[in-house]
Amino acid sequence: MQITKVDRIGQVRAEWGREEPGLDTAPMEVIGRILRVAHLADARIRKVLREEGLDRGSLDVLATLRRSGPPYRLTPTQLYQELVITSGAMTHRIDALVRAGLAQRIADPADRRSTLVGLTSRGRELAGQAMAAHMRCEATMTCLLPPTERETLAALLARLLHGMEEQT
Repeated sequence: MQITKVDRIGQVRAEWGREEPGLDTAPMEVIGRILRVAHLADARIRKVLREEGLDRGSLDVLATLRRSGPPYRLTPTQLYQELVITSGAMTHRIDALVRAGLAQRIADPADRRSTLVGLTSRGRELAGQAMAAHMRCEATMTCLLPPTERETLAALLARLLHGMEEQT
């Protein structure tokens, strides 16, 4: 597939080619574009979430609890492991969600020394609403490609991700 218009990564590669002709910038064709798309997508997603009264971190917690299924409860450890953040960052997010009335701390009936984090009914509703808005936003971005190209790109990114995850 030929790219007809030079994008920002193409411009950067051309500039490096002029300044350091021996520098192989070919990896930017993939990684540079992935990072640039992620940056632009993130800005759009953050805007949509602000309209829902959330930030990315809050939605991550709410969505993780919501997709865990009834009764929509997980331990803080399960949450921070799933979201790949520190326990301190998770505590901060949970505290904010509890203050907002979107989540609650619940004594774990299976272990009196432990607590669970659960969605309130308001949190469950907002999680669904925000995820729907988030998915509409992503659909708007991905519709810039025809369906067959989206499928091909998704498959290629899945292969790249799988390979990189195996390396860690």
